[in-house]
Amino acid sequence: MTLLFDKHRLIVSPGLAPTELREAKKFGGKPSTDTVLSIGLVNNMPDTALQATERQFMRLLEQAAGNTHIRFHCFSLPSVQRSQTAKWRVDEQYSDIADLPRLELDGLIVTGAEPIAATLAEEPFWRELVDIIDWAKDNTRSTIWSCLAAHAAVLHLDGIERHRLAAKCSGVYDCDKVTDHWLTKDLLSPLKIPHSRLNEVRADELAARGYQLLTRSAEAGVDIFAKQLRSQFIFFQGHPEYEALSLQREYLRDITRYLAGERDTYPATPAGYFDIWTEKKLAGFQQRARAERKLPLSVEMPGLTLRPDNATGVAAAAIFQNWLDYLAGRTATRQDEERTA
Repeated sequence: MTLLFDKHRLIVSPGLAPTELREAKKFGGKPSTDTVLSIGLVNNMPDTALQATERQFMRLLEQAAGNTHIRFHCFSLPSVQRSQTAKWRVDEQYSDIADLPRLELDGLIVTGAEPIAATLAEEPFWRELVDIIDWAKDNTRSTIWSCLAAHAAVLHLDGIERHRLAAKCSGVYDCDKVTDHWLTKDLLSPLKIPHSRLNEVRADELAARGYQLLTRSAEAGVDIFAKQLRSQFIFFQGHPEYEALSLQREYLRDITRYLAGERDTYPATPAGYFDIWTEKKLAGFQQRARAERKLPLSVEMPGLTLRPDNATGVAAAAIFQNWLDYLAGRTATRQDEERTA
């Protein structure tokens, strides 16, 4: 496959895309081994996760693409607060969000952001995110909304409010397929999907407003859901794109914040993530941290070992392969048949 960066900086390339390759056809074009797809990533993750998020989604697209050539465009909402270093990276390597219309994207991925306000509508990026939601409805074949972006999209589209959880939902959860859909084609149930969030949208409220629930966890609730508008909108409450150590990095960050007095409560151990011996060591460290609570303790964290059965990447690779097939017109759906009838 070939993955090219929007500003023509090579990100991943076994060979540059031949100049004679056609540009991606409009939605529903004839599939070809020379298919070219333009995909955008609106990366609103905090500075500490900015490059990791780029890497995670590019890795999944690379694994899923096969003979498909992908032109990959990165964006970030200007209102997302950045350090000077991160702002420099965005200014130098990302496209201006105002360029979205000219790029004729086939698909779009929009990430969440670190919340700083009490409600979504009070977030400094809310107005810009709403504009992206409205634009994507009419100008993409499909858009993926991840975590906070999923919550923002359903709030704007249908007035569905998110609900604060009693405790953070963090861990790797078994998510069962609850209906047939092209996105979950050939996936074995249950899927192992990482989740990391403080809020949720609920199944009954989504279903009442016409959303299709695709996967669900007994412990974590709704996982993936969808709604067919002019564009096929896909929503992730979880993070199928996460790498093996992503939850570990978040957990260690939250422990450090607790020890530094930047958060009031000690973080819960991610569910179904560490092996049993690591969980026991972490329980002991937690008792010590609560008793002593000083930042230097962070360097005395015990060694961590993940559970050997957390093959989260398997589900993610299949999900993104199915998504690319849909973008390339290789997936027939009832909605597509009705649209062309």
